[in-house]
Amino acid sequence: MNIDFTFKNFEPSEHLKKYARRRFEKITRFLGKSPALQMQVILSVDKFHHKAEISLTGEGLNINAAESSKDMYATIDMISDKISSQVRRSSEKLHSRQKSRDVNVDIYSYDILEEDGIQVVNGKENFAPKPLHMDEAIMQLQQSDNEVLVFINADLERINVIYRKNNGDFGIIDPIV
Repeated sequence: MNIDFTFKNFEPSEHLKKYARRRFEKITRFLGKSPALQMQVILSVDKFHHKAEISLTGEGLNINAAESSKDMYATIDMISDKISSQVRRSSEKLHSRQKSRDVNVDIYSYDILEEDGIQVVNGKENFAPKPLHMDEAIMQLQQSDNEVLVFINADLERINVIYRKNNGDFGIIDPIV
């Protein structure tokens, strides 16, 4: 994560810079070490009000926060706590969405008995489909010997089935619930 500081209307001490950097680097424990994350921190002083504004962006994340008090260290503490709770809430939402996307699909294979003509379930296999884009799903089906691929469409966030037609083209089943 890249953290950029901007100081307005005052010259910060080295201790304040280190203190602020340490406080804001603690937020990364909820986000991981993604280099795509950018945090812009603006610390300013207007008369007797010490203000802090943060903008955290990257990888589908856009969080903003602002705080003000009479002491810059207290302002940094307050905004750090505020942004930490927002990041924690955001990461919990993301994890709950990912957990709800793990869908188990039961695959049944049938054997037809010749004498009775009755279909009997021969076996059962559990399968957790992966989120894929349409072109990735087509490429994966082309590389395999299977006729059908069940996947979660990453664009639509729904389960789709792509199948190989007799003429070599592909068809898709996109159930709308």
